[in-house]
Amino acid sequence: MNNDFRVQFLITAFILFCTTLNGQSLQDLAEQKLTELNTLISTAEAAGVDAIKERLTVRTAEIYLDFAVWDENNIEANTKQFEAGFHYRDEAAATAKLLPDFERQDVITMLEEAILELTQVINMEITRATIPQVDWASVSHDGDQLTFEGRPVFLTDWSWKPETAQLQAYHGQLDGVFITPSYVTSEAGTINSSQSSNLSEKSSGTMGFIFINHRNIPDWAKTKYGAGFEIKDPSNVRYTEYDIDHPGSRELIGALIGGMIPQMAGKQYSNLGYMMCNEPHFINTKKENGDLSWASSGVSEYTIDSFRYWLAKKHEVIADLNTIWGADFGTFDEVSIDIPISVTLQGTPKWYDWMSFNMDRVTNWYQYMKDTIKNSDPTAKVHLKLIPGQWTSGLRTHGLDFEALTRMSDIIGNDTGAEHRSFPWKTDPWEEHYIFEWQEMAMAHDFFKSISPEKIMFNTESHFLSTKASINLYLNPLHARATYWLAHTQGMSASQTWYWSRREDGSARNQNDQGYAGSNNHQPRVVNQVHSTLMDLNAHSEEIVAFQRQRKPIRLFYSKASSINKISHMEELTKLYESLYFDGIPLGFVTKDILLEQDASNWDVVLVYQTQFVTKEDVEALQAYINAGGRVIIDDVSFASDEYGQSISGLTGSMTTVNGIDNIRSAALTVVEAAGQSPAVTVTEQSAEDFPICTWKSIENISGNQVLSIVNVGKVDAKVSLSLNGATLGTTTKDLLKGIDISNEQVLSPYEVLFVELRDEKSQFVEILETNEKALETQPILYPNPSSDSILIQGMDKRTVVRIYNLGGVEQIVPQSNGESISIKHLANGVYLASVSDDNQVTVIKFVKM
Repeated sequence: MNNDFRVQFLITAFILFCTTLNGQSLQDLAEQKLTELNTLISTAEAAGVDAIKERLTVRTAEIYLDFAVWDENNIEANTKQFEAGFHYRDEAAATAKLLPDFERQDVITMLEEAILELTQVINMEITRATIPQVDWASVSHDGDQLTFEGRPVFLTDWSWKPETAQLQAYHGQLDGVFITPSYVTSEAGTINSSQSSNLSEKSSGTMGFIFINHRNIPDWAKTKYGAGFEIKDPSNVRYTEYDIDHPGSRELIGALIGGMIPQMAGKQYSNLGYMMCNEPHFINTKKENGDLSWASSGVSEYTIDSFRYWLAKKHEVIADLNTIWGADFGTFDEVSIDIPISVTLQGTPKWYDWMSFNMDRVTNWYQYMKDTIKNSDPTAKVHLKLIPGQWTSGLRTHGLDFEALTRMSDIIGNDTGAEHRSFPWKTDPWEEHYIFEWQEMAMAHDFFKSISPEKIMFNTESHFLSTKASINLYLNPLHARATYWLAHTQGMSASQTWYWSRREDGSARNQNDQGYAGSNNHQPRVVNQVHSTLMDLNAHSEEIVAFQRQRKPIRLFYSKASSINKISHMEELTKLYESLYFDGIPLGFVTKDILLEQDASNWDVVLVYQTQFVTKEDVEALQAYINAGGRVIIDDVSFASDEYGQSISGLTGSMTTVNGIDNIRSAALTVVEAAGQSPAVTVTEQSAEDFPICTWKSIENISGNQVLSIVNVGKVDAKVSLSLNGATLGTTTKDLLKGIDISNEQVLSPYEVLFVELRDEKSQFVEILETNEKALETQPILYPNPSSDSILIQGMDKRTVVRIYNLGGVEQIVPQSNGESISIKHLANGVYLASVSDDNQVTVIKFVKM
């Protein structure tokens, strides 16, 4: 446990100790708060106030209070779980002992927060948009959105969550079916009778997907296809345990698909598609020291024969291949290559050809699967659980052409994450600047949606909350809000979160699970925040979808050739993306295929940075764009070589050549401004950092006003000032999640989300000051001043109306006219203004809350 965690542990232990000293157990206190919230819910609903958020909180509290009882009775089992993880090994026993009351205290805090918010709603201090109560059996999949009652909706659930009424009411209703090769019981294609029976008895269900597994090879297939068909290396092989190049693979998977999928066609539980593989990767390399890094990749004679055929099609003449490779083969049939291939060859023609072939063979395999699925279910939609970190990383050894696979899929599938820390023994570069690792998620989302803007995005294993490394029992629950909010504004429509690893009775699903102890399985507020955030997203779904559909004026050029040949290429591209991420302008990507297939009016400028290696097709596509009047900003090292490192003449025509990320960014923003595509709002940020930390975007809503979404991804507070460009009357800011006007200047803490509407009008506060300047000269007496509890105004009677504002002009207290003292207990310490009005005049008085 590092020092930060040790401090958190000691503080938590002290708080829990003090609470129990007061004579009331945390369990009793939690149950008291539950009763209080349930009573408040009844009051709210009797008054016509929607309290679905609070009902979610009640259910979360009930679930975790039950979990706390299990944890209290199983401290030894939990000690072993904490020992299995990386962060709490040194204090495993103490943390396991602390855990039950930690969960209870977390529940109490969660309930208190819910009581406060619902009280504010009942008192009309804040208002919330209507949260739809979605019937997931009636949701349709329409292009790039899921639709319920004519409006887009977003879905989330949890991996492995038990299918019980208690857990499905508020915590997700994602349906689906799991199928695996062992269900094919004979070479005749017979399907396991119990599985067929289960399908025939299963109702259409709710929105869901089909998980196609590629493990558990049946014995008949091992016998028929021979020892080389099944890949055996338990230390490395994952998720695809057979040779995809063996002819038997199509027979086996074809039988599985043909035998089971016709029974699923048209069902609601298959409406989110058929996931063709879990985390596909086909690595066949070895490191410099000779260590192997194989994974899910049988390389057989079938594979090598396919490679020879691929080389013959690409190079046509063996002499050309020999020249490029520096080889001396007589024919393509004589070509040989050492597999696993050494990573020391990266940047060589041999490396490039093998990596390109590896991608093509994998794409062809999934194209076969897609075609076979469509034959069994013509309405089918397919996707893959692609790991975006393999696209943003430097090595292209995984065999995944992310662009081709995304274009081929009917749904954009992935398992994007957003780590809040790394392993205890290392610090990742992003941790120096940001509170969580947003780059992988944001950049991959923009890449995927640039390829297929017309499709929904389904994260079938969301790692926004935890991985084996990214675990913190004391995680700020707002991490859930920030990451899920950001992901949805950048394209995500549905997700299945990693993970709900507790059985219904509270016991752990797996023993010695490195990712379990200290995860969301022990964090009621984190879990509640996930679903509270989804409720807010669904309440404002039309605006969120508008963010997803934004035109992307700035496009970064992505070259597969450079990404294969240069280990630093994706790091360089990420730095350029990062430099532009905080300017309020949606970002996207172009490739040769995007340039050829999509309308160039969808963007204003293409940026080319550190892209030395390109194919002939890359050059032709970008040249055609330039010739048609497209704007390109390029540095002087890009488009210098073909995929084999041979010099090329590059691009010609009108381009802007600049070097350095800052200069490229500046030139790009100039182009966007000249095109009239700059944001309609200005966001000015101040913080202790010397770099931006608030990412933001704005769209126009149906009322013609600007809606702005801001997330602080930094590690410190940030002050933001908001204004409408060209406003004639002024800028009034409305917090859409609270339904109240707020100051144009806000301080956002790390993780904080600000979702506001900006209107061109004077605020009520400005009007008061402008029309009552003389009244300021003859102020009545307000006392006590300063005050920490309440204030009274001399001469106030039942005709007097008092309104309290902060210095930004945001009303803080519901107007009062009862002639009594005004409570200010709930106000934060600071300076406020009291607007005092009677039949004759309005007076504004400054006072201090302390």
